[in-house]
Formats: sequence, structure tokens, C-alpha cells
Amino acid sequence: MNYDIQSALKRYFGYNSFKTGQSDIIDSILAGQDTLGIMPTGGGKSICYQLPALLQPGLSLVISPLIALMKDQVDALNELGITAACLNSSMEAGEVRRCLVEASQGHYKILYVAPERLASEVFTNLLRNLPVSLIAIDEAHCVSQWGHDFRPSYLQIAPWIADLPSRPTVAAFTATATQQVRDDIIKLLKLSNPDIYVTGFKRENLHLSAAKGVDKTKFITRYIDTHPEQAGIIYAATRKEVDALYEHLHSKGYSVGRYHAGMNHEERQQNQEDFLFDETRIIVATNAFGLGIDKSNVRYVIHHNMPRHLEAYYQEAGRAGRDGEQADCILLYAPGDVQIQKYLIENSDLDEARKSGEYKKLQSMIDYCHSSRCLQQYILNYFGEEDAANHCGNCANCGQEYEVRDITIEAQKIFSCMLRMQEQYGMNLVAGVLKGSKNKRILNLGFDRLSTYGIMSEMNIPAIVDLMHLLEAEEYIYNTGGQYPVIRLLPKANPVLRGKERVLVKMPRVPETAAPQSDLFDLLRIRRKEIAGREGVPPYVIFHDSTLKEMSCRVPRDQEEMLDIPGVGENKLKKYGQQFLEVIQGYIK
Repeated sequence: MNYDIQSALKRYFGYNSFKTGQSDIIDSILAGQDTLGIMPTGGGKSICYQLPALLQPGLSLVISPLIALMKDQVDALNELGITAACLNSSMEAGEVRRCLVEASQGHYKILYVAPERLASEVFTNLLRNLPVSLIAIDEAHCVSQWGHDFRPSYLQIAPWIADLPSRPTVAAFTATATQQVRDDIIKLLKLSNPDIYVTGFKRENLHLSAAKGVDKTKFITRYIDTHPEQAGIIYAATRKEVDALYEHLHSKGYSVGRYHAGMNHEERQQNQEDFLFDETRIIVATNAFGLGIDKSNVRYVIHHNMPRHLEAYYQEAGRAGRDGEQADCILLYAPGDVQIQKYLIENSDLDEARKSGEYKKLQSMIDYCHSSRCLQQYILNYFGEEDAANHCGNCANCGQEYEVRDITIEAQKIFSCMLRMQEQYGMNLVAGVLKGSKNKRILNLGFDRLSTYGIMSEMNIPAIVDLMHLLEAEEYIYNTGGQYPVIRLLPKANPVLRGKERVLVKMPRVPETAAPQSDLFDLLRIRRKEIAGREGVPPYVIFHDSTLKEMSCRVPRDQEEMLDIPGVGENKLKKYGQQFLEVIQGYIK
């Protein structure tokens, strides 16, 4: 076995260099040090535990809650010539027994299991007799009640590890974690004096945008029309909205599937497979879809509704552009989205402390939708990351996709009304006064006698509330949060009230049409799909889109030149190199 890390990276994975943070994390694990790696989606977390597993003696155990991810990663590892298997709840008892026997005979370097598997006495007894050198815990944020995807089964991981006869190195990984969640991961997984690596939440290839006040269905239809050959995920908040949007797109003849918990298992599984295997271009889904889906060539993720918090949003949006190529992340926002999320919080079984935390997270999400500042920077700040630059140069707010609008007069009217109402009420009531509503509560409180009553009668109440959210995001207004929030003025509003400063905001435009791909890229993609069909694996397991694009740009003429393409390792060159070279040579002729 080759113990040279750099050589193993090239030989098995086909890359000449590591992504940011990968090398440090791998060195830490190989040194036997417990490690916490916080890396963005697409940042290469899996290599951080797969390479050490390959280079160390014995078996490495990967604990993951995601059946789809286990299967994808096992398929991908076996394609690379690395022996791996998984145990999950979808397997028959006979399959499980056979896998355990093969593991005990040393057939595998890596074994993927769900955290629930640790409760199995048979499995635990087997592990006691095997040389386990590493336990890698994926989606480690699931251990924290303050994370966005808490799973009680994760709380059993630390006691289970402590009960092993010999404690292996433990490494935990996640893509999104606030400081509170990081502290929980270390404490609840009982990591021993861990090395901590936060490689950054910045995804420079993602183009972030948030559009307000648009006809969502028309926007999505127009976007798909301008990106016809691209794979995309469209998230909606409810099953009903998923079904309606799917029916609309399907009736228009688009290559589309759907996914939500109200469908039967077989239909969900088939639609997921069709999307992964490029049989359908678009999937419309609730947030039940996507966790652990390692499809590399998703070129856009559109949120039909605003999620509850930025952790969930950034993880879902981050499923675009995993191959490092440019991708769009578009959030379509409407005031009704806030009411949906508040309803879900209030009708959850969370305790009051956690409900309060969820309301604060929701407010940060609302502010993101209305902010005219750099969206990438907003997300970095939310996760506690400092960046010297004030703009990314790639999100919609940093680009030229907005027209500037002066709303100083509207802001002054809103601020004046808030002052006259003693800053003791919420947005809807303030908006009702500004509109001149005959609401019974407004009349009973005597607010119809205020000088600001009806001074914005030309606007509807949702539009006035939307303006308030925008002013809040720009830190003119403070929202107390909770189920019954009150809005108050911040110091930044004072010079506006006195007429000494203006309030300028930006209004979004629809993204431009993407540049067409080359003919050779399309031919290589067709060949990849043929091979994937024969192998029974998703096309991106053969090669990522980014690898095919490199082939279409460099046009390698022999196996030596093909091996220089990022993503082409020795095993894949041996299995597939000649088949792709035939396509390239035919194209040249």
C-alpha cells in the first residue's frame, strides 16, 4: 500500500492537490488526533476521512444518517478501487449478515453505518473483535438540539465509543454549524482535545440571490426556459405546493419529477433515482429531499419559499455546484412565507427555550431576504466567520442585477408612525395604521386619530410590511422577535427622520441566460450516461461534469494526457479512459 498521501490522492481520486483544509485535517487524523472539520458543502469532507481510512491499517467506520449518501459513496469508492460497504435499514437480514461476515474477514477498508445500527448487540460484538482505527461521524450537527437537524440517535454515539475495548481516533464533520453547535459537537460526542478546522463557509462558485415580490411560478418557468439542459432542484415549503408546481411544469413539457413525504416509498425512490441518473432534469421537492444526495452537476437550486433558518437554507442551496462550477442559488420570498414558518414553530413540540431560538433564526432568515448587502458576507457573518472584504463580487447584491430605488419618503412615514405608536406594536398593526385600515383594534386604540393614519393608503398592507422588513434588514428597525414581535427604531433611523440621510434600496432582475456548453461536452455526457446505465450507478459516479468539461477544453489525445485531467485517477483511467478517448478522437476527426 502506498503511504504517500499526495500520491494516494492522485492514484485513487485523480487530483494533484488538496482543497483548502483537507491536508491539515488528514494529517491530524493520521496523527491519531480527534478532529472536528467544518467544511462547506462541496468542500471535500469525504476525502478527509476516506484517505486516512485507506492509508491506515484495519477498518474505518463512517457513521452517517443518510442511506442515499452511504450508497452513493460506497459505489464511488468501489469505482475508485477502494473496498467499501454499508449497512442500512433497507437491507434484508441475509445481506446484513453477509456484510458483517465479510467485514470480519477483512474484506473492507471502510464500512458505512447508520447511528441506529450501534444499538445492535450483534454489530457491537463484531466491532469488538475488529481492528477499528478510525470512526468518522458525518453530519455531526445532528447531535445538537440547537442544530437544524437534531437526531436523538446521535446522542448514543459517544457512550457506544466509550464502551469499545480500545478507543479509535474519532473525527466529526459537518457543513453548517454556529459556535453553539460546534461546542455541542465537541461536548456530546466527547471528542478528546480535538483539532478544530473551519475551512470557511464561502462558496465562491455559488451565485446567491433573493427575489421579492415576483410571480414565483412565472419566475421559475422563465428561469428553466433560459437554462434548458441544466439539472436543478426546486424546494417548496409544503407537499401541496410541491404537487401544484410539479403539475404546472409537467404540463409545460419539462423533464421534471417530485419528492415529498406524502408519496409512497417506491415512487419517491424512483423519482430520486431518475434525477440522480439524469433521466429527469428537475426535481421539485420539500426539504425531505437532498440530504446526502451527492449529485455533482446541479446547476441551480431555487427556493419557492423561504426556509426557517440560514443553516437549512445554506445546506440546501449548497447542493448546487458541488463540482466547483458556477451555479445559481435563488430564494423567492413572499411575506406569507413568514406566517407558514411561524405556524410550524408554534405547532411544533419544541420547548419554549427552543421556540425562542427558532424565532431568532427565522428573523435572521427574513433579514437575509431583505438585505441589500453582500449575501455571501451576510451568511459568513451569521456563522461567525470574518472576511476582510465587504463584498464577494458574485452575489446578486454585489453585481449589476439591481436597479436602485429611493424610499426615503416611505421610510420617514414608517418611522414617524412607529414613534406616534410609542414603538409598542408589531409590523402588521403599524402597516394597518399607515394604510388607513378600519381594523377594530386600530379604532379602539384611537390610532385613526394619529397624523400618520392613512398616509400610505396607496399601498396595500403586505407591501408596507415588506418595506419594514427591508428597513429591518438594513438596521433601521429592530424586531424584538418571538410569537408577538414589536418593532422599534434604531439610531440609524434618526438622521433619516431629520432629512439628513436618504434610504436607497435595490430591486432585483431575473438572472441572464447561461452560456451554452460545447458539442464535445455533450458527446462526453452521452457516453457517460451509456456507461452509467451499464454499471448501474449515477453518471456523476463515473466522472463529474467538471471533469468532462476539462476533457472538452483540454481535448486529451492519449491515456497519459487523460491522466492529467482532474478527477481521472488510475483506476478510472483503466476502466473508462479508452471509452472517453474514443469519443474525443471521433470529435477531432
